[in-house]
Amino acid sequence: MSASITNVVLAGVGGDLFSFPKLIRRLTFFQATGNLGPSILEQLLLAGDFTLTVLVRKESPRTFPPGVKTVTVNYDSIDSLTSALSGQDAVVSTLPISAPEKQLLLIEAAAKAGVKRFLPTEFGSHTRNAKVRQLPIFQTKFDAQDLLEKKAKEGTLTYTLVVNGAFFDWGLKINWLVNAKDKHAILYDGGDRKISFSLLSDVGKAVVGVFRHAEETKNKMVFIQSTVQSFKDMYEIAKKLTPGEKWTDEVVMVDDLLTSAWAEINKENPDPEKFAVKFITSVIAGEGYGSLFEKNDNELLGIKELSREEVEEVVKKYL
Repeated sequence: MSASITNVVLAGVGGDLFSFPKLIRRLTFFQATGNLGPSILEQLLLAGDFTLTVLVRKESPRTFPPGVKTVTVNYDSIDSLTSALSGQDAVVSTLPISAPEKQLLLIEAAAKAGVKRFLPTEFGSHTRNAKVRQLPIFQTKFDAQDLLEKKAKEGTLTYTLVVNGAFFDWGLKINWLVNAKDKHAILYDGGDRKISFSLLSDVGKAVVGVFRHAEETKNKMVFIQSTVQSFKDMYEIAKKLTPGEKWTDEVVMVDDLLTSAWAEINKENPDPEKFAVKFITSVIAGEGYGSLFEKNDNELLGIKELSREEVEEVVKKYL
């Protein structure tokens, strides 16, 4: 890549900025903390291709690796966000779905600032699946998609939706895939249904791949997976890796989870702790929600699926 082309894009001049697929170099992170944000940040740093900025609240105590710039912003002010995003090529948002108004404002600010690419808080289930679209838990994602599609049609912003299925290593860490602490496994609908899972690091690598293949991923939903497993597969691996330990299991029906979740959310004052995880688990473990990807973009985005031995090594870390 020649320096002259790089300078044109970074200055924001020279025709259609969206037509240069390899020139997304300056990135801004919104919410680079939590479970996923640090993994994405780490992979972008390892790639060495990007100048990274993290947006932080005034009161934030977080520190970031050398070479990562931080900018203090008012997340409720479009002027503050627009100023912070000025001159940036792309925004990666890992905001929780419980903060819908902040992500929509961030999208508006990105378009106003001339940002080229926006990656919203997707990083999970197939939210264009018809059954998933019927669940209120993902309304924040649907609203962000609608606004991004509007901006794309107007020609003011492009987007990529990264779909990685359930988090593999994080699901093990929190004792959700199998409960290593209590030596217990929940087998949803019997546990035989195959599901696409991704490592947090591979989600970060996928973001790198999106920016390295910006034209191929422009205004698209892309899919990645580190491995395809069932809950029963995970249970059998856990038992294999803990010889002599006594495990117990139970079968939980996804329909029962959904019935309980809908009953709670339809109350006058619903408790998210009583419906959110049940909806999300149903989408991951249930039939017809697209949790096993028919195709993926691993090759394009540089994701290598785990071998059986590598899967067992990951599981072993959390037992």
